[in-house]
Amino acid sequence: MKKILVLHTGGTIAMSADQDGAVAPTSQNPMAGFEKLFDNQLTIISEEFANLPSPHITPTVMLSLQKRIQQAETEGIDGIVVTHGTDTLEETAYFLDLTLPNSIPVVVTGAMRSSNEIGSDGLHNLISAVWTAASDDAHDKGVLVVMNDEIHTARYVTKTHTTNVATFRTPTFGPLGFVSKHAANFFQELIRSEICDIDHLVEPVFLLKAYAGMDATLFDGLNQPTTKGIVIEALGAGNLPPATLPAVQRLLDQNIPVVLVSRCFNGVAEDVYDYEGGGIQLKKMGVTFCQGLNGPKARLKLQVGLSAGKTGSDLTNFVSNAVS
Repeated sequence: MKKILVLHTGGTIAMSADQDGAVAPTSQNPMAGFEKLFDNQLTIISEEFANLPSPHITPTVMLSLQKRIQQAETEGIDGIVVTHGTDTLEETAYFLDLTLPNSIPVVVTGAMRSSNEIGSDGLHNLISAVWTAASDDAHDKGVLVVMNDEIHTARYVTKTHTTNVATFRTPTFGPLGFVSKHAANFFQELIRSEICDIDHLVEPVFLLKAYAGMDATLFDGLNQPTTKGIVIEALGAGNLPPATLPAVQRLLDQNIPVVLVSRCFNGVAEDVYDYEGGGIQLKKMGVTFCQGLNGPKARLKLQVGLSAGKTGSDLTNFVSNAVS
């Protein structure tokens, strides 16, 4: 009988709404006792790793969670489920995807409605995640996110709606599969990635979003000796307003890595346009283009690469590689 470890970290899935509709953490996890639903089918071990709303999750917490999962792999665990708040769920899932050896299935799930709301989705998502973690087909798929009966790769999934239970989507590429009854069904494969088993975090790495009329102010404000890297969600296919360029060059002159993604919901950043501030000029300046990731995930990828000691072309190749 397979052993599945469920690590609870908090979030809406572990919260309840009061009589006024305010949602907050509770002293008793409402998911406690769900294990009996798998009697004589799976052995479920539940552990309260944390009880944090997802905006309270930091990369330091993510790293501690990664170490706990690695420890579990030495304890005879066959699969891992992480329950998590949805606001930063995609970031924790992707951090784990970047840093965990692909040895046993790891599935992250959460809820959009608290346990006592009408139509609560937490228990259903948790059950689906457990069956996915127990599936033989879930091996070698990277870290997975299971929500609303869909199976997504941590690399590309993102939260697309503030309250809808179908909020988690994978733009451009779509989900890897779906959960039906007690079975995880896969119809896509994820191209494998480079894993960085880090033991510390290099900080700070910042994220900026480009906008019409943006100037040098924010870039110069971050041009500090302590800054380790900057990710920009650029316009369109990968362009910036001309007034930002001198400040971007100053950052590069200080050997601060500057990584660029698109702020668009779909598509990838490319060096397509050849005008002042266009992607061709930015790439010539030394800006690294990261394809397929959104800003928060690109920031994590840059941070993980720096924390693994990557520099120069090794760091550029790691961050820019569309399949890692």
